[in-house]
Amino acid sequence: MNQEFYDAVEANPVIAAVKSDAGLQAAVEMEEIQVIFVLYGDVCTIPEILERIKAAGKKAMVHIDLIAGLSAKEISVEFIARQTRADGIITTKPALVRRAKELGIFAVLRFFVIDSLALKNIENLEMQCGTSRPDFIEVLPGVMPKVLGRIAKVSRIPMIAGGLITEKEDVIAALSVGRSRFLRPIRMSGNYNGGHKNGKICNGTGCGNNQQPVHFVQ
Repeated sequence: MNQEFYDAVEANPVIAAVKSDAGLQAAVEMEEIQVIFVLYGDVCTIPEILERIKAAGKKAMVHIDLIAGLSAKEISVEFIARQTRADGIITTKPALVRRAKELGIFAVLRFFVIDSLALKNIENLEMQCGTSRPDFIEVLPGVMPKVLGRIAKVSRIPMIAGGLITEKEDVIAALSVGRSRFLRPIRMSGNYNGGHKNGKICNGTGCGNNQQPVHFVQ
């Protein structure tokens, strides 16, 4: 994994996931946001959306499954890699992750953990993917600290927890897992400070430098 991209995620705990032009504008104007997940657009508009993000000096990841006009095929990954300035893709499809890695871009593999079979698929991911493993895995919903802890124990792939995390207590519970990485839903249209200070999770009395970073997503 490219260390520059990994460092950007580590150093900037707020990851904005934008679903509209208004959200995109808010994200590119926020100095503390350096990584943006794009969850909207179509085959005609996505190059311009990504150009705005890169012009602001930020990293851009595209949720390729949500881009209208792109199919769930490898040619869609090639389009993103060759015709846009995206740093990488987000997807639920391992085959698209594999193609992204072949093309030299980053990949986040998203999992919806709805039963024990889905959990087993995550636990077996490294064996299944081999050298084409994703750079991050995203686990939804993120309000399952016991499940997240189980995954963290068996996976060496950095983990993102997202979905249904709406309170500070949810973030603290997720952080208790240990070495995993986490995302939390926020509204880009609002002003959020909910215990967040200098890129760390606060308990209301201040943030220590030894606290783990939390990555937030809309």
